[in-house]
Amino acid sequence: MSTPILEVQSISKKFKLHHEKKSYITLRESLTSIFKSSKELDEDFWVLKNISFEVAIGQSLGIIGRNGAGKSTLLKILSRISPPTEGKIICRGRVASLLEVGTGFHMELTGRENIFMNGSLLGMRRKEIRDKFEEIVDFAGVERFLDTPLKHYSSGMQLRLAFSVAAHLEPEVLIIDEVLAVGDAGFQRKCIGKMEEISKNGRTILFVSHNFSAVQSLCDTCIYLKDGGIAAVGAPQDVIQGYLKDISENKMNSQLKTGIGDDVARLIDVRVNNSIGENIQYVDFGESLNIEFDYEILRNGFSPTPNIHLTNVQSEKVFVAIMPKTQVPTSKGLYTASICIPSHLLSPNSYIAGVALTSFETMKVHFYEPESVIFSVKEDINQRPHDFRQTIPGIIRPNLKWL
Repeated sequence: MSTPILEVQSISKKFKLHHEKKSYITLRESLTSIFKSSKELDEDFWVLKNISFEVAIGQSLGIIGRNGAGKSTLLKILSRISPPTEGKIICRGRVASLLEVGTGFHMELTGRENIFMNGSLLGMRRKEIRDKFEEIVDFAGVERFLDTPLKHYSSGMQLRLAFSVAAHLEPEVLIIDEVLAVGDAGFQRKCIGKMEEISKNGRTILFVSHNFSAVQSLCDTCIYLKDGGIAAVGAPQDVIQGYLKDISENKMNSQLKTGIGDDVARLIDVRVNNSIGENIQYVDFGESLNIEFDYEILRNGFSPTPNIHLTNVQSEKVFVAIMPKTQVPTSKGLYTASICIPSHLLSPNSYIAGVALTSFETMKVHFYEPESVIFSVKEDINQRPHDFRQTIPGIIRPNLKWL
């Protein structure tokens, strides 16, 4: 068995949360606080707890999890930006990381100077950097701005240059955070293609992303981080399905914040129904569904407009549906807003619906509950008209008429 290029052994990371003193305290509290240790205002918060895993040479590892799960903290430790509180890391190769726009660059230096400086930090000789220089510049598309200080680059230009440097200077381990989401869709595809090329050439990739299709196509192993620990590890498709099931169950068990609103309107209830009016959590790809919410207008003279926001669990916006002006109620009372999503439209996935009531004339939001309900669209692949066993890409998959 070959020696792993990266070993993570019982890594934990603790931060101190400092709680400010109250703005107004009594004389008694002031006198008492003199004799108390200032440590009483600090609280230990463990972002990561006992993380262990190994990465083989040439392996592509995806890391997924909700915001706050500890993904970015783990990558900073692996990149040696932040030390662990406990545990140790053994890395047997050069590491290049792209964690956020501008990391490892100097804003006062030009693009050209930053390429050479960044390469030197990776341990590259000047001749090695010169040999790769044209490829780096061509991939990043910043030829015209090479001798311009980086502080004058847009965030997109900085990202393109940073990724190009990290990818072309041939580190043994390449670490990429969700930062690729900053770039446009074309650049993201270009980056994914480059990472696939890097992986095929035997180098190791650690990739954090909410783009599950990219994780599945690029990675051969996946880790699900939850509350600072490893909840699952295995094949990307299996781990992602477990993650989606987990957040779906959490959403379904959570309480909707009904009664939110202002002095004009308030939210009463939100639900997802099938075509015969039954409340559902799952619907077949071949069935339609309704998203609806009850609300109350409390005052006359207002005609706020219902709108429904649909997002998939990869945080991609699917659509925003806004009620036509001719259908908007114009007097106080109880109302139900409902939309019908036809069958064969939403791709099989899990979705989160948010509801809002907005007065567009004055741009006043009376209430907005972004995570009101969650539901899943499922498909039996044996029912497909063709023998297409793989996941079919796309946020929507409409049944269009072929001419």
